[in-house]
Amino acid sequence: MPTIIENPVGFRSTNVPPEEIEEYVGKISTGTDSVSIARIRCPADWKEPPQQPTFDEYTLVLGGTLLVEVEGTLHTLEAGKAIITHAGERVQYSTSSHEGADYLAVCLPAFTPEATNREE
Repeated sequence: MPTIIENPVGFRSTNVPPEEIEEYVGKISTGTDSVSIARIRCPADWKEPPQQPTFDEYTLVLGGTLLVEVEGTLHTLEAGKAIITHAGERVQYSTSSHEGADYLAVCLPAFTPEATNREE
């Protein structure tokens, strides 16, 4: 029997400025440990702290431009582009001062704040 996700669980991060996150599948919304699927909307001039997650992350940019620095190499992803970052890689997500981003993130296993291993 399929499970229909009527509404995602929405929340804002503690980043400044904060991004808006809607988790459709994952630990918070469905209690799923194996995968998380979330839509993230980030304003212009947004930046997450660097992290070394223990999960693989598949990111598809839906709108705007997402900057993804992986192991010191900066990748600029516009709408329609995707990137896969692997567990243990040092990664940092951000946007430019002119444009935000709207993207879909799929994490295997599911995202948890503890699994990101964010730098302070």
